[in-house]
Amino acid sequence: MSTYLGLPTFPRAAESSTVDSQLRANLRNATHTIRDKRAAAIGELSDWPELRAHAKAVKDHTLRHLDGYLEQFESAVVAAGGQVHWARDAAEANAIVIALVREAYAADAPPAGGPAWATGVGGSAARPGGAPWAEVVKVKSMATQEIGLNEALEAAGIAAHETDLAELIVQLGGDTPSHILVPAIHRNRAEIREIFRTRMPDAPADLTDEPAVLAAAARTHLRERFLTAKVAVSGANFAVAETGTLVVVESEGNGRMCLTLPETLISIVGIEKLVPTFADLDVFLQLLPRSSTGERMNPYTSMWTGVTPGDGPSAVHVVLVDNGRTGVLADEVGRQALRCIRCSACLNVCPVYERAGGHAYGSVYPGPIGAILTPQLRGTSSALDASLPYASTLCGACYDVCPVAIDIPEVLVHLRGKVARGAGHPVEKAAMGLAGWVLRSPRRLAWAQRWAVRTRRLQPKRLPGALGGWTDTRDLPAVPDESFRDWWLREGAE
Repeated sequence: MSTYLGLPTFPRAAESSTVDSQLRANLRNATHTIRDKRAAAIGELSDWPELRAHAKAVKDHTLRHLDGYLEQFESAVVAAGGQVHWARDAAEANAIVIALVREAYAADAPPAGGPAWATGVGGSAARPGGAPWAEVVKVKSMATQEIGLNEALEAAGIAAHETDLAELIVQLGGDTPSHILVPAIHRNRAEIREIFRTRMPDAPADLTDEPAVLAAAARTHLRERFLTAKVAVSGANFAVAETGTLVVVESEGNGRMCLTLPETLISIVGIEKLVPTFADLDVFLQLLPRSSTGERMNPYTSMWTGVTPGDGPSAVHVVLVDNGRTGVLADEVGRQALRCIRCSACLNVCPVYERAGGHAYGSVYPGPIGAILTPQLRGTSSALDASLPYASTLCGACYDVCPVAIDIPEVLVHLRGKVARGAGHPVEKAAMGLAGWVLRSPRRLAWAQRWAVRTRRLQPKRLPGALGGWTDTRDLPAVPDESFRDWWLREGAE
């Protein structure tokens, strides 16, 4: 996640994004279109609540027995001719992938006495003319964005080519994704045309902003990469423990090209992606497309199990990534975030995301799910991550649309409590401590209420000094002439 380090806290980032009228228009148009399609697709199923409850139960069961299912998955992959690698964090995962890419391109490595393989930024070995010694084509993957794989590959002299259209737009624009499903949701057609025209070397001179024309330009640009790259890198939407099967769902066909043409396939998979059986997978393949794109099924659903001689890659590697997930699993309330199937439905209904945009969250996981997942994966020690649980109105729309019933508001409140109990916030802690001391005693509460009534004329509408943040956008509530407790005692006595 190094790409996002150094960004301001969510409130500070949102200050600038919420006044960008073009961004807000792009987001409003896209999110409303997607959620309307989703509502229509889900309305076709009378058993949607039952599917949702079943998916939640499957995910909860898998997370409770994750150790056993991970071992079962590894055994199945190895039995099918694949290899499994375990990565505790992003650094280990990146190192594994770089080593595998170098192994695949060993015959093309710099000759003895020539430049060595690059080991850091600025030392990238390259062929004459500046072409990298190695290159990979990539299927859209949030896991690779999470670990900063593209940056690590570039530092090692390896070119990574995004093949998903939206990811390609983001990559060519020197940008970062702002949506789980539609990474370039913050761009309109005119902006995309300008990116292609200025950043794509082989863009046609007569390029227009028609979607079909832009897609054709991207297809031409990527075709040579598909045919020449020896290595492909993918993520996985699901991993089936009983068979070692990996599953990728997509809409463009680029993923199918990456998964079948290169000699070596490396899949980066978060350990929470497992489902126990193919029967379980069936449930999620009904939930995901309807909840994400509003389709009955994905245009392309690719599955592969190990190596099949003469068909597809001859070397298949799976990198199972922890990167903070076991820590999330240990939290009884927060662990439900690991049920997420990355459908992005919560983003499309969130009033905060619609106005602030994905970049304000400072994470590869934006929106409501990012507000609970990122602080758990990265911790809340930084100001940015500590601010994310507050990036919500707690309206509950995200929970209503979640296909695996993640109670995002519950986790947000839980994480806010963790932040409040953490280092810093001495004035707030003192105030909350005093409030708790008063509220624990009926006698102290009655005394505090009477004192507040007697001094109400002296109380300001705004708090002074460090406490002013509480009343920057609201007045303190007026104190009534009499407390309810005293009114009740008086009326009851009469």
